[in-house]
Formats: sequence, structure tokens, C-alpha cells
Amino acid sequence: MKTGRFITFEGIDGAGKSTHIGWYVEQLQRRGIDALRSREPGGTALAERLRSLLLDEPMSLDTELMLVFAARADHLERLIRPALAAGRWVVCDRFTDSTWAYQGGGRSGPSDRIAWLEQWVHGELQPDRTYLFDLPEAIAAQRRASGHAGDRFEREDEAFFSRVRRSYLARAAEAPARFRVIDSSQPLENTRLLLEEDIATICR
Repeated sequence: MKTGRFITFEGIDGAGKSTHIGWYVEQLQRRGIDALRSREPGGTALAERLRSLLLDEPMSLDTELMLVFAARADHLERLIRPALAAGRWVVCDRFTDSTWAYQGGGRSGPSDRIAWLEQWVHGELQPDRTYLFDLPEAIAAQRRASGHAGDRFEREDEAFFSRVRRSYLARAAEAPARFRVIDSSQPLENTRLLLEEDIATICR
């Protein structure tokens, strides 16, 4: 049985979640919480190698979906579950909500297959809190264009990210107790104030 907390950051590419995750971990550590940062795909040596394939190599949807969950299975076994069992907090950049949004929403993948893989790989384990950084896809596209060249997901068109965003918002609507939807178009200071308030809530 887990005794730590599992926190995830989600959002379309360019929404700004990565801007806040390191700061969030620092705030937890300042409160005396033993928190570690991870990411998906990735988080372990094997999962990081699978990440490189997923981000760079063309592949079918089925291959992509199975590689995502293979990386997740190793991440859970080697990092997430042991850390939670030891009482640590894990703050992860993406988890299975990303699979529902990207492979399910963006690529129109079969929901029954995703649900089966989710149940097989992590069963009842779900994040204690998920922050969804929400931003209109056109603004996110502008942000992505000002950054690096981008991986094969980041190079997808606006219609793809529109489907991803709709899928994310539908997930949030289905689990309002877990999700906190954050307007990522607001100033950074406002976002961090909201996060600080929520940290205080979940630390009680």
C-alpha cells in the first residue's frame, strides 16, 4: 500500500507545465517533504531509451501505444511504486492521462485498448493530484515555434492538439476531485499562487 503522494503535471505541448514542475518540487522540499521529480516517457534507464524511440522514430499507433505502456511499466516498478511505498512524493511530468489525450484523443486510438493496458500496467493506482495546464492550441503552437525544433509529437498540426486538448478537458471533467485545471495563459506569478494554495490543501 502506498504511503507517499503521487502528483502529475499534464497539458498539451507548449502549455507551460514544465516551467512549473521544478519549482513545485522545491516548494514541497521546503515544507520538509521528501519529493522527487520524474517524467514520462522516461524516469528509468530503460524507459529513457524507449522515450528516444517514441519521440524520434516513425511508428504505427499500436507500436506507439505498447511502447508508452512498456516504459510506464518499468517506471512504475523501478521508481514510482518503491518511492511511494517509502513515503516519498513523486511529481511526474505526464502519466496515463497523456496516453488518453495523445494516443486516444490526438490519434483517435481505441479507448478499450487503452483502458485494458491501463488496468494491466497500474490497476487502481492513480495520481492523488493532477494539474492540467490548459492553453488554446493556437497560443501553444506559437510557444512551441519559439523553442527548439521539436520532436515528432511537437511537430503535429493544430487539429491534432485541438483533439488532445478536448480529451484532456474531458478527463478533467470526469475526475474533478483529482484534477486542478489551470489557465496557462495567465501570468506565471498567478499560476504559482494557485499552486501554492493547492499545496497547502494537499499537505494537510
